[in-house]
Amino acid sequence: MSIQSHEIDTLLRAKITRLREEVCALHALLPANGLVAWTSGNVSARVPGADLMVIKPSGLDYEDLTPESMVLCDLDGKVVEGEYKPSSDTGSHAYVYRHRPDVGGVVHTHSTYATAWSARAEAIPCVITAMADEFGGEIPVGPFALIGDESIGKGIVETLAGHRSPAVLMRNHGVFTIGKNARAAVKAAVMTEDVARTVHLARAYGEPIPIPSADIDALYERYTNVYGQQPSADGVNQQ
Repeated sequence: MSIQSHEIDTLLRAKITRLREEVCALHALLPANGLVAWTSGNVSARVPGADLMVIKPSGLDYEDLTPESMVLCDLDGKVVEGEYKPSSDTGSHAYVYRHRPDVGGVVHTHSTYATAWSARAEAIPCVITAMADEFGGEIPVGPFALIGDESIGKGIVETLAGHRSPAVLMRNHGVFTIGKNARAAVKAAVMTEDVARTVHLARAYGEPIPIPSADIDALYERYTNVYGQQPSADGVNQQ
């Protein structure tokens, strides 16, 4: 059953307010990293403990976005609260959240190099260590799907099943990324464009050399479980 605005209690309201602020701030990273043009692209976040998500309104300029303009929807894509109409990709974001309970954030961009790969319907091969680290292999291509319903979301979920990649290139369209939260999904979108550009340039000068699968596994394992600040048994972070 869809939640109604008047049914949101104080604790849940605090979570929604925090996520509106976070999602609004994360949107600024898309134009800052050259991932979007004009009003294209969107970020959403699942509301923890509720069948709700916060998503960008449709068609607003990035510089005009505010926490209050973020739209609260249920996981069927229906608006629960918000002054504006939500993103045209809302149905697909909702589909991902319903079918991937591990996902806490979804991002969509039309970043130039990655979208060029999608226009060729070609996966980005894992030929640099940054890809092995972040994606655990190639970045796959999903099917062509029209915008406006759940079709893109279905393609995202089906394509990423069995993949370690948090990114998919939807054919003739652009990039969708997922993450444990919205910030992780934005990071994946930034990294997708970075590696798409690098591998494109490598191919301009010759055939890139693949990384052996065993080495990809080792790099991914290290990056996932060793790299950065990892909590120790006593709760102290270790490098």
